[in-house]
Amino acid sequence: MSVKHATPNFSQSQVAETVKRLFGLTASEISSLPSYDDQNFFIDPIEDGKYVLKIMNSEDSKNPALIEVQTHAMSFLHQNGLPAQTALPNISGQLMSLEEIDCGYGSQKYMVRLLTYLPGTTISKVPLTPQLLYETGKMAATMDTILQEMVHPHLAVLERENFIWSLSNLPLLEPYIHLFDGNPLEKVVKSVLYQYKTSVTLKRCNFRKCINHGDFNYLNVLVQPDGRDGHRISGILDFGDMHSGYYIHELAITIMYMMIEHPKPIEVGGPVLAGWESFLPLNEAEKDCLYVLVLSRFCQAIVLSHYSVSLHPENEEYLMITSKNCVHILSQLWELGKEQVEKLWFQTAAQFSDKK
Repeated sequence: MSVKHATPNFSQSQVAETVKRLFGLTASEISSLPSYDDQNFFIDPIEDGKYVLKIMNSEDSKNPALIEVQTHAMSFLHQNGLPAQTALPNISGQLMSLEEIDCGYGSQKYMVRLLTYLPGTTISKVPLTPQLLYETGKMAATMDTILQEMVHPHLAVLERENFIWSLSNLPLLEPYIHLFDGNPLEKVVKSVLYQYKTSVTLKRCNFRKCINHGDFNYLNVLVQPDGRDGHRISGILDFGDMHSGYYIHELAITIMYMMIEHPKPIEVGGPVLAGWESFLPLNEAEKDCLYVLVLSRFCQAIVLSHYSVSLHPENEEYLMITSKNCVHILSQLWELGKEQVEKLWFQTAAQFSDKK
């Protein structure tokens, strides 16, 4: 959850000094990379290699055990053949360092890591063909299945009981719905919350548990040309929202974010679902809840972006870019209804699988 002044605001000179002091690297190029609550910088040093400096927000930095597990998860996926970033040791041999810096609103502590730089472009910048959507769904299922095998002494920190971005915690949005202030969307969000409470909550006992990446979105998936006029996934980024959850949650999150970047959002679900089920078929309870869970993720994105704007009104234009797309798609999905949307998604997935 966003907290005012928690987001780091390192200057380029502070970044250069930090990279030199912690990692012994002299940056010849520093450029800012997209981030929601943290700060990410591309670092091209005079020495060999290219890197990403990740500076965690001051709130998340208070939980080093959680960041340690996230860092371990990245390495674990990499060791198992998935293209995840990994953290590099600093000159003291540590994978992370808590740094106290004044970014303009008093001295605060931020966790700093240097990560491998993965080549490619974000999936948001290439055509989302049915084949690429299929591969995205398959990658998401593969990732969560591998994460479920991970062992770590601090694994319990992933429970994150009141984590507001977890699809297990949708009712936590209720105190923020007043921010819509009479907007017609308020009715849709309240209706989705009702559907969630009366259908999803009752069936959750039949969902299969796992560890969720939790933010498999269009900025956290990198792709490269595959040599056949298409693209392959070349990178998985940002494990900051990782938590204990359910496989069906990851699928819903993946479908939702891929819809935002597609010219015909309603058509996204089928290919992503086909890719997911090629690796991990859904059970009946999971199938029945997919529609409401996708809508639930849209509600999280919309409500929490409104909350972020209330904290940072000066950034309203940037913060509401994604939200405006979400509002349009959520309204479309709600108007079409569960039966029609599910019919399209599951029939398309079956047809796609038949061609494989």
